[in-house]
Amino acid sequence: MRKSDLPLPEGLGQNRKKRPSRLDHALAHHFAVTTDFTALSEDAARLNREAVRAMAERRLPEAARLLEQALALDKTLLPAWMNLAAVKRMAGDLAGALAATDEAGKLDSQYFPAWMMRGALLEATGNPRQAAHSYQHALNRIRPEDAADPATGRAVARAQEFLATYRSEMEAFFLDGIGPVPATGHSAPARRMNGFVDHLLGRRKIYHSNPGSLYYPGLPSIEIHDREDFPFLPELEAATPEIQRELATVLADDNAGIEPYAQFEDARTAQRWHQLNYSLNWSAYHLANRGERIAAHREKCPFTAALLDRMPQPSLAQRSPAALFSILKPKTHIPPHCGVANFRLICHLPLILPEACRLRVGNVIQHWKMGEAFVFDDSIEHEAWNDSDHLRVVLIFDIWHPALSDEEKAFLSHAVTFVDRFNEMK
Repeated sequence: MRKSDLPLPEGLGQNRKKRPSRLDHALAHHFAVTTDFTALSEDAARLNREAVRAMAERRLPEAARLLEQALALDKTLLPAWMNLAAVKRMAGDLAGALAATDEAGKLDSQYFPAWMMRGALLEATGNPRQAAHSYQHALNRIRPEDAADPATGRAVARAQEFLATYRSEMEAFFLDGIGPVPATGHSAPARRMNGFVDHLLGRRKIYHSNPGSLYYPGLPSIEIHDREDFPFLPELEAATPEIQRELATVLADDNAGIEPYAQFEDARTAQRWHQLNYSLNWSAYHLANRGERIAAHREKCPFTAALLDRMPQPSLAQRSPAALFSILKPKTHIPPHCGVANFRLICHLPLILPEACRLRVGNVIQHWKMGEAFVFDDSIEHEAWNDSDHLRVVLIFDIWHPALSDEEKAFLSHAVTFVDRFNEMK
């Protein structure tokens, strides 16, 4: 009898259309064989290896006994818990198998094989909601190199298939019951209601503010903010032609003052940005940088400089204001990253805009439109593409988060200055 032909206990899984997958067995065997045991109890590791051989020969009671002995010696032996789950599954003890995956999960909540096997077991016992939850946890934690293994690849495909079917059925039932979302357009209520439905149905991943170093609590995580919160946008947009004229003088000056945007010395950061670090593929002409207004550049762009002086930019020593012409060469991708603080936002005004340019902020794909500015939270993961054959240039500058009071702005300016001052002494 093949593993996949093992009968389910009476009353379990009889309402499911598909028989349970045998991939949980393969996953357990694969990870037991390939795990390095050098840091574990040698006796427990030996018993686990003997159990794997017994499993391969279908000596299930002996395998279970050996695994229980191994776990009595070392309860942290993660592969033994996974093997025990597989043995109990093969013997038809699905409750026991689930209990073993629970123990594996307690040892390492990021261990995706435990989540994958748990999904298969819950699917087999007729618990689709919990199975979907477990499968999603597994897929969120798996790495591309893990999926290259054939058994793992089949498990991933099965999990994806199950999730797609589950979500399709739930979406049809849900939308049939509630009808269309009441609010439409780009209003805040419409964004929130549609976002709730999309997250509920698994259409989009949940993103939160994840600033690199400066997190201010209580501020909402909004990818693209509502225009109504920024009364300066019409003035900024009306100035587009004059800003474009000043940009043209900058670009005509043989790239004088234009420098690579990414300039990282830290080895780890430099490696992550290796394709753009010190590269003019993504470059900047700074009008203000790290809190310093660049006098020579402002003299070349006096209209733009005066306009920026009227914007609600933060004042943080060695940090803000920041303003630049962001220049992205053709066929260039800015990889996913997060800004350093969530209490200030980023404003974009397109100035040179070929087709095939876009920005992703969290779940939102934003296509620039000439003459239209927008504000986004760069502490949420974002990335940008210029897939065209031409240069793309955007005016970028930072502004205070509109939810902050004047008292909070003053506090942040003072507090961040002293944090930076302390770090400079170390």
